[in-house]
Amino acid sequence: MKALEGVRVLDMTHVQSGPTCTQLLAWFGADVIKVERPGVGDATRGQLRDIPDVDSLYFTMLNHNKRSITLNTKDEKGKEIFTRLIEECDVMVENFAPGALDRMGFSWERIQEINPRMIYASVKGFGPGPYAQCKVYENVAQCAGGASSTTGFLDNLPLVTGAQIGDSGTGLNLALGIVTALYHREKSGKGQRVHAAMQDGVLNLCRVKLRDQQRLQHGPLTEYSQFGEGIEFGDATPRAGNDSGGGQPGRILKCKGWQTDPNAYTYFITQAAVWKNICDVIGRPEWKEDPDFSTPPARLPRLNEVFDAIEQWTMSKTKYEVMDICNPLDIPVGPILSMQELSEEASLRDTGTIVEVDHPTRGKYLTVGNPVKLSNSPSEVKRSPLLGEHTTEILQQVLGYSTGEISGLREAGAVGSEDVNT
Repeated sequence: MKALEGVRVLDMTHVQSGPTCTQLLAWFGADVIKVERPGVGDATRGQLRDIPDVDSLYFTMLNHNKRSITLNTKDEKGKEIFTRLIEECDVMVENFAPGALDRMGFSWERIQEINPRMIYASVKGFGPGPYAQCKVYENVAQCAGGASSTTGFLDNLPLVTGAQIGDSGTGLNLALGIVTALYHREKSGKGQRVHAAMQDGVLNLCRVKLRDQQRLQHGPLTEYSQFGEGIEFGDATPRAGNDSGGGQPGRILKCKGWQTDPNAYTYFITQAAVWKNICDVIGRPEWKEDPDFSTPPARLPRLNEVFDAIEQWTMSKTKYEVMDICNPLDIPVGPILSMQELSEEASLRDTGTIVEVDHPTRGKYLTVGNPVKLSNSPSEVKRSPLLGEHTTEILQQVLGYSTGEISGLREAGAVGSEDVNT
């Protein structure tokens, strides 16, 4: 049995943050009904296409395991159908601009009247405050949430990260909020509002930098490279390059082949507990007893010298050889793996972390699978729906419309005519 089997989700989301949330619920077994505009659908169906006239990878990789119904919610008959879907569903998820559903006539108060058990979940860019009405995208969230000001090197521009911590990260937060609200409903019998703001989600992931902001009030951050270089700290947590954020100094170092391979690097942490092992591995056994290097405080002003010596050793080894040598000695290292290397990693296929999916119009493609594994509730990845593919099915099975009624709804323009029933 799937963990969320029996839970029905009304998916009013688009692009990335909301679909990430509803896809996760679908992977766990919820029946996710994606509502899309007739003839248009989710905007990402047509964005960043690599094959003409088929759903993009942007769309397919965010909408697995869902059913699609095309519905004109501006039409009165369409609104009636939408109202009935609210009655029949447990959860509604949306990531429209602030106030969009209210203007459609479906405020939280109205939704509670229709279905008091409904859990109404929203992703927004900002929480209540001066920016509540602002439109937010991934990189905006990273900048406004503190990630960019602390990412990159001290002497250069702030940077955003390739990991979608604003969109997908907030979608994960929202999914947790929904499951928590479902659990609470089992005791209270009532639904509730669930909010997840992208700025809040990014800031939550930057907690170690907020930690450092407060530490900075009591003196320099000694584990940062700039301390060893004699560079003064300002009032705010600085960018720290590839320094470790966990108190154990670490950096990305070159490995054999770095001149031609942009990913021939490893992350190397000089954990205090295995310092003697590190000294032996890199050929500096004298450092084990040298008072300038034998203790963590002594090494802090000399981190550049320490990592230069370690890098001389890593440059003589491939990133995989570094891992093979260091792991048995408990020295924390990690190769910089490219998307190509990850896509070809057999163990990730075995665990369902990367999955190959067959799509009726685009063929086979790779996608990420469920990152959360349950021992007794396995999840599988099914292809994303074609636009309006399940319109008839949902109208009949969920809402009880007859074939003749559905034909009338199509003629009236309340639902789309794209139903392909593949």
